[in-house]
Amino acid sequence: MTTLDELTRPAGDEDVVGGVPARLVAAPATTSEAAALIAAARDLTVVVRGAGTKLDWGPPPESLDLIIDTRRMAGVVEHAAGDLITIVRAGTPLGDIALGDQVLALDGPAGATVGGTVAVNTSGPRRLHYGTTRDLLIGITVVRPDGKVAKSGGKVVKNVAGYDLGKLYTGSYGTLGLITECAFRLHPRPRAAVFVRAQAPASEVARVLEARVAPAAIEIDSASGELAVLIEGTAEGVRERSGVVAKVLGGEVAEEAPPWWGVEPWAAGGIGLKLSVPISKVPELVAEGDPVRGSAGTGVLYAGAAGITDVERLRARCVRLGGHAVVLTAPPEWRDILDMWGPVPGLTLMRRIKDQFDPGRRFSPGRFVGGI
Repeated sequence: MTTLDELTRPAGDEDVVGGVPARLVAAPATTSEAAALIAAARDLTVVVRGAGTKLDWGPPPESLDLIIDTRRMAGVVEHAAGDLITIVRAGTPLGDIALGDQVLALDGPAGATVGGTVAVNTSGPRRLHYGTTRDLLIGITVVRPDGKVAKSGGKVVKNVAGYDLGKLYTGSYGTLGLITECAFRLHPRPRAAVFVRAQAPASEVARVLEARVAPAAIEIDSASGELAVLIEGTAEGVRERSGVVAKVLGGEVAEEAPPWWGVEPWAAGGIGLKLSVPISKVPELVAEGDPVRGSAGTGVLYAGAAGITDVERLRARCVRLGGHAVVLTAPPEWRDILDMWGPVPGLTLMRRIKDQFDPGRRFSPGRFVGGI
């Protein structure tokens, strides 16, 4: 039987999560290796790490014995082009997924891993057209905290059999176990894409949507006052539809995205928030004067904050508009005093799920809502 010492190495100075240093690090290459590792580490607290692009999101772990690094679990397992499906290992960087005439429409840093993207449920500008990470995920393989491998979904877009683990693990911040493989629905790769850029208020988003031009994304940056619309499709269709949008907004068609497109609006090491409001309330949110940036077409935007007062003010504004605000990241000195999640409906049910999957609270303890 393989021992824990054979599966791990001592942690280094860089093996830290939220200011909490780890004791050990392991890097399994397969699901079976990961299962053996987790079974051998039954008494250890664990945080899963991919490329680390979102490792500073969420509160620090209450304790940290072992970091499981997923980057050796990389590569495309299968590409069923006829079914528009792919299965990808969790440690695969988004930028490494090359599928020819088809595309996995997940926006994010090229180095961000598939597993990390699912774990924190990040969705970028193109969520307007293609849906969120949760929408694109149709199957998942995980190693539970007890070391057992579990699968849900598969190589079909609609699958109602079994427990939908994909829905549970998406956005769970690593608190329910280790994601090792993901199955996604794909889309045909657009033949052409352009951006329509205009100095326009957020209220113009309604006119773009009413024009029925099927935009892939509608993003706004309140600091520059710019509204940008991504149009994808065939060359002829893109030319026609972008012309309509340019006329509606009084803007210009450009080959390149604005420099702020998909970029977080807070400085490295600062406080960053995700703001969600109904689409109809986006103009009011933007008009309040705080620099915000994000999807004006879905009501999901992002902002930086200078401190607790800013966080509370932005959260109160979102609640007043029928939405909510979550602190994604903050400097270590702020994490213990900030209410990072705000009010969370269904917290009792979420705690029951955590107790069922991880009764020993070993995986990412304290990293999720309500101290889960």
